[in-house]
Amino acid sequence: MSALPYDLVQLRYLQAIVACESMTAAAKQLRVSQPTLSNAIRALEEHLDTPLLLRGPRGVVPTESGKALARAADDVLARLRRFDDQLSGIETGSGGEFTIGCYHSFGAFFLPELVIALARRAPDVELSLWEGIGPRVVDAVVDRTVSFGVGVSSGAPRPHGELVIVPLFRDVMCVVRSSRRGATTSTLFHVPRIPPSERVVAALRSRGELPARLVPCGDLDLVKSLVLAGAGMGVLPWRVGIHGTQRGAVVLADPKLPFEVDIGCLFYRVDMHRTHAASLVRDEIVARGRQLDRLVLPCRVAPIGRKP
Repeated sequence: MSALPYDLVQLRYLQAIVACESMTAAAKQLRVSQPTLSNAIRALEEHLDTPLLLRGPRGVVPTESGKALARAADDVLARLRRFDDQLSGIETGSGGEFTIGCYHSFGAFFLPELVIALARRAPDVELSLWEGIGPRVVDAVVDRTVSFGVGVSSGAPRPHGELVIVPLFRDVMCVVRSSRRGATTSTLFHVPRIPPSERVVAALRSRGELPARLVPCGDLDLVKSLVLAGAGMGVLPWRVGIHGTQRGAVVLADPKLPFEVDIGCLFYRVDMHRTHAASLVRDEIVARGRQLDRLVLPCRVAPIGRKP
């Protein structure tokens, strides 16, 4: 006897014959020929080495083995129908679990409106939020820790064989200052491990325009806090600098100073299971990015989808 002596078609045939108590009626119900049914049951009996049906003038009657297998068939096929419904719900329903990853300073201005929109449009979606610097966000998407990554690429994003990359909006890494009276401009705060920030500082140095003091910091939020306090100027993404502040509290230090163009991007795996819920989340992320791209930047940078 083989490890799997019957298949689902044979079980379905047996189930129908036992329910109809007739080979002819079962064949009609299943829309197959009677010889097809007979051959399938005969093959099943040979595999199991036991009779399953007793044929008589009034139709067919299952043996004890036939009754037991028919009951098992009822259970198996019912489970499969429920599983099929479940799969259909996963594919077409609005529920699912997704993790969105991004850098903290980026998430502060990107995520709140997105989370609100998803709660309204897809209330059955369960979200988790993950934080990490730009390269780690990409790595987390590649290794499937994160479903959707949202991060910043300096200039045009580089293609990645395992990822779909969707440009969302443009930003600028620039030198900003506080508009408050008495704010000093003799100090410049920056985050050395962020390449666009390093390039802005290098450009300032090459032009002889660095302030008297250059102070490295651990993250963009600290730079922003120091700028708002009037302790000095800072190298910040414009959207990070103005988020959560009163209008005009943070301003461009000088439009003639160098700046770097950043592009906010959505990252997800090429082989992502694209269920209806996944499409909802992706579309809302893109919509949030397009919304941000309508914000006027302090430097001459064209929005996504337009030529600079």
